[in-house]
Amino acid sequence: MATKLFSPLTIKNITLKNRIVISPMCQYSSEDGFANDWHLVHLGSRATGGAGLIIQEATAVSPEARISPSDLGIWKDEHIEKLKQITKFIVSQNSIPGIQLAHAGRKASVSAPWLGNKKLDFAQGGWQTVSASAIPYHDNEPFLPEALDKNGIQKVIADFKAATKRVVEAGYQVLEIHGAHGYLLHQFLSPLTNVRTDEYGGSFENRIRFTLEIVEAVQTEWPSDLPLFVRISATDWAENGWNPEESVELSKILKEKGVDLIDVSSGGLVSHQKITLGPGYQVPFAEKVKKEANISTGAVGLITEAKQAEEILSKGQADLILFARESLRNPNLPLDFAKLLDSDIQWPKQYERAKI
Repeated sequence: MATKLFSPLTIKNITLKNRIVISPMCQYSSEDGFANDWHLVHLGSRATGGAGLIIQEATAVSPEARISPSDLGIWKDEHIEKLKQITKFIVSQNSIPGIQLAHAGRKASVSAPWLGNKKLDFAQGGWQTVSASAIPYHDNEPFLPEALDKNGIQKVIADFKAATKRVVEAGYQVLEIHGAHGYLLHQFLSPLTNVRTDEYGGSFENRIRFTLEIVEAVQTEWPSDLPLFVRISATDWAENGWNPEESVELSKILKEKGVDLIDVSSGGLVSHQKITLGPGYQVPFAEKVKKEANISTGAVGLITEAKQAEEILSKGQADLILFARESLRNPNLPLDFAKLLDSDIQWPKQYERAKI
């Protein structure tokens, strides 16, 4: 049976075999930014499971850009070798390898979730965090983030540019810039975390400047025939914060700049956010951006069922569906969804005997 979820999608020179995307999810399993066999097996198993696109977790453009000391990184050439092994395997399974480049900003220097997700002070191996303004995420943090000066801003932009060059060498075919979830780009976008009075603060045009400069720097290294995504938080879920209307306006500009798809999430900026959770609760944001900015979007957030995903695509609310926790629970999600929707999907030949 023909389904939207299992229909191909061509973006520039890349064709995804289906609309199922593995969302970038931190594994907190790295040392000094290096990928290892955990990442190979974790990402590789989602490729054998049938996903059309697999986006590697938030990968830090510098050591200080990591959320935790255990985050993946791509700030030095030595990181490339293992990443090449991962992308090569994903491609061998007829899937597309993607990567999310990120800088955590003020939300950096914390322990892994299973170690309490606590802010690390310098004696615990933590480091000085940076942000748009010297405003901490929690009131009781051991040190304030440093507001980036002009040189600091230029360093971050240069770090994204250098990381992109390594992304190309490592064999990734889709690049996503992380501008969501309260990380550094989002910290510049929102008036709740950006109280600057220079050309990077105040007006909407000033607050989006940093994000646009990073996009432009990435594009100097990223091949123009490969897809470029940007992930945004469509709303801060907090009064006087970044909002859906601003998300639409930013998305229009990003489209003009050559961005191919907006990966629409929400929240993560402030600890006092009030999110109304429910199945597909972020889908209306993806639909709004798609229709009002006239750009392709990805939908994410409590999308857990095959019919639910199919309905989102059939209604034209988004172009791709990103699965996070559900794909952690089931690496073979696409194979199972294809059966539920009575749709054809190619199984790995090693597993075909299990196909019913």
